[in-house]
Amino acid sequence: GTGKEVVARYIHARSPRSGNPILTLNCAALPEQLVESEIFGHERGAFTDAKGVRKGLFELADSGTLVLDEVGELPLQLQAKLLRFLEERSFRRVGGTREIRVDVRVMALSNRDLETATKAGVFRSDLYFRLNVFPIHIPPLRERADDIVPLAEYFLGLFGPLAGKAFSGLSRELADALLRHSWPGNVRELRNLMERATILETSGVVTGRHLPIVRMAEDAAPAHRETFDGEVLPLDEAEFVLVERAMRLSSGNQSKAGRLLGVTRDQIRYRIKRYMDEGRWRLEAPEDDSAA
Repeated sequence: GTGKEVVARYIHARSPRSGNPILTLNCAALPEQLVESEIFGHERGAFTDAKGVRKGLFELADSGTLVLDEVGELPLQLQAKLLRFLEERSFRRVGGTREIRVDVRVMALSNRDLETATKAGVFRSDLYFRLNVFPIHIPPLRERADDIVPLAEYFLGLFGPLAGKAFSGLSRELADALLRHSWPGNVRELRNLMERATILETSGVVTGRHLPIVRMAEDAAPAHRETFDGEVLPLDEAEFVLVERAMRLSSGNQSKAGRLLGVTRDQIRYRIKRYMDEGRWRLEAPEDDSAA
């Protein structure tokens, strides 16, 4: 949700290959056999449903760019075939014997730490080093505070007309709430939030009064004064205390804690998992209350 594919398309659009195709494959979305067929194509009779010759994405993206999203999800066998292509710039269709040579720039995207994956033995180290020619790190939205409000305003201009509405901007309260939010879902979460806001809003200024993050921010102010006696703490620490308090009041029920804070159970669960990973969680590990 950080915008990896957007960056990939930006690079392609401003490169000498911009007049040629850019194609994307989500490596995590298809079974292993289908991923191989999608990338390399197949010959007639290569497998049961292969009733004709089909070009793969490498051929279709010739002279352009192929974006392999979530490349860390590729099975090891396909990782070996991808490495061979990157080394030789040629491949064979599934079930074929003829070498096909193409000129394709490959961009590999991943939300996983591939270096760690190589140490765990689930990603080939030779492929990692071959792909890691020019790495680009896209920081999460919480580390790009200057981008949050401009992106929100951009999505407002995008979704407002689709909802048949015209908005002049964001209220200060909504902007402040957006800046205080931790954005576990990154830009995708912000996009969805602004789409929801344009549907619910009836005034010319988007106040976000129907949005959970605004209600949570409003509830946080008195809770902060009561708990910290006026002491100013980092936002992440204040949020931690609020989540912990809500879990205490709800006897460890994540769904009830979410309702107290005006957020979803998944948002509570995400934060608790992060706090536990960081060694900060002082309560017992919560049980699964998905049916609550």
